[in-house]
Amino acid sequence: MQQFASPLLWIFGLVVLAEALNKLERTRPCLPGLTANGRLLAWLKALAWALLALAGAGALVAPIFDPRPPSTRELCMFAGFVVLIVRTRFKEG
Repeated sequence: MQQFASPLLWIFGLVVLAEALNKLERTRPCLPGLTANGRLLAWLKALAWALLALAGAGALVAPIFDPRPPSTRELCMFAGFVVLIVRTRFKEG
């Protein structure tokens, strides 16, 4: 299983990064007409997707800078986000 850990993390990171950048592009926290609550929620959403984009990018470059295989915790965390992303895509049709 160890030999598959780094490629799996790379694939999971790519999916998370792609989705995070897609969601960030569509998040508009400065849109006119938002209520204060709506603006706060939009900023929190943008912050969350920005952090996920950074994590996804980190997973892509990790094999270059850190030759150790990823931990089970890292794989499970990224796999969980990938499952949620794929589920949402199927739900949206």
